Amino acid sequence: MSTLDECRKASEHLYDALSHMLNGDSCLMDGIWSHNSDVTTMHPTGGREVGWDKVRERWDQLARLTSDGQIRLKDQLIRVEGDIAYEVGTEEGQVKLGGKLVSMQHRVTNIYRREAGVWKAVHHHADISPVMAEVVRSLEPKPHAPPGA
Repeated sequence: MSTLDECRKASEHLYDALSHMLNGDSCLMDGIWSHNSDVTTMHPTGGREVGWDKVRERWDQLARLTSDGQIRLKDQLIRVEGDIAYEVGTEEGQVKLGGKLVSMQHRVTNIYRREAGVWKAVHHHADISPVMAEVVRSLEPKPHAPPGA
């Protein structure tokens, strides 16, 4: 299998894992992602996570908030240089986020790195979605006012 085909297969696995996550199950992310401290995500819901522990925590959080989702990558373009590859494209799909049906269409960049002969995701960045960000904010616990305030 060519290096480009290996990267396409890594992308397919990433989008399979994303679709599972959008249906409440983030466990497939463990096998797709590098577990190093330099991995990063920037989701359409906002924020930035650095390091596998934070990235994993965010995938888990999103899985708890989502159901009935599916996502696919369109207009994929992959470039490979040595043990690093990136892809750009447009993510399209829909998901119930906190019970609200939301359509998705974001530009995306994913970066992969070959680790011990296997391509692993090390970065995922999607355009911000004001609708998704607002739904997530509305679901976050509100801070309690201190007594007497």
